[in-house]
Amino acid sequence: MVTTAAPAGASIRADEQARYNRLAATWWNPLGPMRPLHVLNQLRQGRVQALAEAHAGRAPGAGLGGLRVLDVGCGAGLLCEPLARSGAAVTGIDAAARSIAIARDHAAASGLAIDYRAGDPAQALQPGEQFDVLLLLEVVEHVQDMPAFVRSALAHLAPGGLVVASTINRTWRSFVLAIVGAEWVLRLLPRGTHRWADFVTPHELDQAMAAAGGLCQQSLVGLRYTPVLHQAHWCHSTAVNYLASYTAGPATLPGSPRCGRRSGSGDPTIPATESSP
Repeated sequence: MVTTAAPAGASIRADEQARYNRLAATWWNPLGPMRPLHVLNQLRQGRVQALAEAHAGRAPGAGLGGLRVLDVGCGAGLLCEPLARSGAAVTGIDAAARSIAIARDHAAASGLAIDYRAGDPAQALQPGEQFDVLLLLEVVEHVQDMPAFVRSALAHLAPGGLVVASTINRTWRSFVLAIVGAEWVLRLLPRGTHRWADFVTPHELDQAMAAAGGLCQQSLVGLRYTPVLHQAHWCHSTAVNYLASYTAGPATLPGSPRCGRRSGSGDPTIPATESSP
């Protein structure tokens, strides 16, 4: 896959780097400021592995042995570690150097060999490095130039590779729930964690994937977080959180839309849904 690397301006904003460097020591505390991510991670891990196994033509639960996985915006490695345990050769990169330091220490203490690097894709990866699975989870809403950032990351996707991305839709409901509710009222996240204007609609993400690497959406599902119970589950609506997968080839999952058609769920148990609430 031939793409043009993004300029430095496409990286994580300086204020975002500073915020996550301050929070670095709390990453692995399941009851601390990162608690929502711990809850979401339990749900995302299963789906990411299932998508990767299906794309590789493997049976459910077969594992990710032999697959090269790149987690862009990996934080302190909450998802990198279980993927490494499933057999994948995992590389995690993050613009917050302190988070990477925490990730390295935690992996070492857990006996896991994970390649952690500080920086954005243009800084942390070598030209020609390629990965079978590329993860962009809760990162595209934190960058200055989302299409350029996606282009920079996709420069490292191996031919026929799989991209899994999750983010927050830009709707009135996401403003009420993800910012007013989560940050201002319940204080589940530090205030200022998100900017509503930087949220990304499924259509915008589809366009960025298509423009950067000719990728087509293969699946789309909504995700709902219940703050009082600290529980998360997949849902029909993509009005707030959602997760999508992309490849350059035909659909790999039953019920997936054909390449070039308007996106649907890609999951036969979850019908297609509009991005608005």
